Amino acid sequence: MDWSTFAGIALSLVGLLGYVVGVYVTYPGRAFSITAVIVGIALVAIGQQSTARRDV
Repeated sequence: MDWSTFAGIALSLVGLLGYVVGVYVTYPGRAFSITAVIVGIALVAIGQQSTARRDV
């Protein structure tokens, strides 16, 4: 597994957890959980693209 794929999965999970907690509890910076999910998805896509290029 590529480092960007692993980081993307971890960041997406943390962001998703932060979003769920933010629905029930108000805390400062909870909007960054959505940003973490978006960046995590982008990192997963980059990791998948670099893995596909190695197969060619």
